Amino acid sequence: MTNFHYNDISSDTDIELLEDRLQAPQFLQRFELDYPPVDHPRIETAVRDILVSVGEDVEREGLIGTPNRVARAYDELLSGYRTDPAALLNNALFDVDYDDMVVVTNIEFSSLCEHHMLPFMGHVHVAYIPQGKVIGLSKIPRIVDLFARRLQIQERLTRQIANFIDEVLHPEGVAVVVEGQHMCSMIRGVKKHDPSMTTSTMLGVFHDNSTTRQEFLQHIQRR
Repeated sequence: MTNFHYNDISSDTDIELLEDRLQAPQFLQRFELDYPPVDHPRIETAVRDILVSVGEDVEREGLIGTPNRVARAYDELLSGYRTDPAALLNNALFDVDYDDMVVVTNIEFSSLCEHHMLPFMGHVHVAYIPQGKVIGLSKIPRIVDLFARRLQIQERLTRQIANFIDEVLHPEGVAVVVEGQHMCSMIRGVKKHDPSMTTSTMLGVFHDNSTTRQEFLQHIQRR
């Protein structure tokens, strides 16, 4: 039986090394974390042009403030490009004597499809097998939001979550499954109301060992 024991938070040296890695230009570029602030005036102008193009009166009461509201909404909906990864993790990495599977299921997410800029949403399931360190439980949903709050496709979202956890923790393996429903197929195009899409990324032992992979999938099925 594996002992499960938290030690103090990682040493100051470990924390400094992690923060340096999280702020390195290569890391920021790899995970698209170095975008400039949202340009509100340009968005407002573009939204006005769209409203006029579809025949609307941009001066009517219900639409006067819409361009500004849309610009402010993008601050939140696309905040994943501008999140400080060091602040997100907030040193919540812990030395631990535990090498069995850690599973977090049913993490809600919402994102914007990059093809039509319509929402897609669903649930994310994450597992990893520690190799000396674990991450604070609340940080995994924050990592999901880090990559969901962007213009996305579900396949890339799945892989980015897995790659980020793998890069930060260096575990024996990471598994991520995403189940999503896409408004671009529900309210336009084929107009089907119930289809869902499932994507997965398996790294390390989850990729190499079918027994480990099956254990994770069974956790999801039992939820």
